[in-house]
Amino acid sequence: MGRSGERQDMRIAVLDIGGTSIKSGIFMGDTLAGQKEHPTNAAEGSEYVMQRAKNILREMLREYGALDGIGISTAGQVDFEKGSISYANSNIPGYTGTKVRDIMEAEFGIPAAVENDVNAAALGEARYGAGRGMKDFICLTYGTGVGGAIVMNGDLYRGSSFSAGEMGALIVHPEDRDAGADMYSGCYEKYASVTGLVRKAMAIDAFLDSGRKIFAELARKEVKKAVDEWIDEITCGLVSLIHIFNPTGVILGGGVMAQEYVLKQVRKRVAENIMETYRHVSIVNAGLGNEAGMFGAAYLLKQRLQC
Repeated sequence: MGRSGERQDMRIAVLDIGGTSIKSGIFMGDTLAGQKEHPTNAAEGSEYVMQRAKNILREMLREYGALDGIGISTAGQVDFEKGSISYANSNIPGYTGTKVRDIMEAEFGIPAAVENDVNAAALGEARYGAGRGMKDFICLTYGTGVGGAIVMNGDLYRGSSFSAGEMGALIVHPEDRDAGADMYSGCYEKYASVTGLVRKAMAIDAFLDSGRKIFAELARKEVKKAVDEWIDEITCGLVSLIHIFNPTGVILGGGVMAQEYVLKQVRKRVAENIMETYRHVSIVNAGLGNEAGMFGAAYLLKQRLQC
């Protein structure tokens, strides 16, 4: 038996459903194994994506035999109590309202747990990654957009409609705000995301259409200036969030955060811009990388089975 009397031979299928790919694995004990990645083909719409997820799970059943449950980390805002998608953007057409948990439980006859991908990643980091030992932390991921999650007293804070942590919607440039045209206009996500960095870099050189290409050209004066301006945008949001939440730590995720220059500069600039009584905050990279959401989804399923 493991922690809290849980079975160590428990087998949990985990999926991380994103707009680009569906990652999968099998969680046994505290170990994730059999990781695979499949194209989502999200443009085909919600029904197609659900069928694709079911096909992946069927493959896992054939490979591993009986499963104890299914943990799902997914894009979109999730009603955690119902296991359904309360809101999703057009990246997966028709995904809003999809009853993901009901669909999976009806298909496979085993319990399922469903959570927003960033919330799941924060829980994964809290239990198995960089958040271990942190009582309170905020988790942000920087990619196409900016996602956020809040952990208080070791537990996820979801908010009154399960939507807390929408940190990408923090207004940082009110002069650019036009909510009627774009609810994210003037918001943190527009400037601090990798999308924002690429937009800035491509104004210099159209070749610089990815984070990888940008950091390969960091020695170019004009490219470094664009990166530094982007890091200032990241810092601006973090300073506000740290002053609001006063967390023990801040966990930064997303592939771009693996760049040593970025983390070093973020730490330096945040320290220069926060009140002295907040400077104990620890700013660290996510420890579980792109697998954090699957770890968190497995943990949630374990919690459900123990209820």
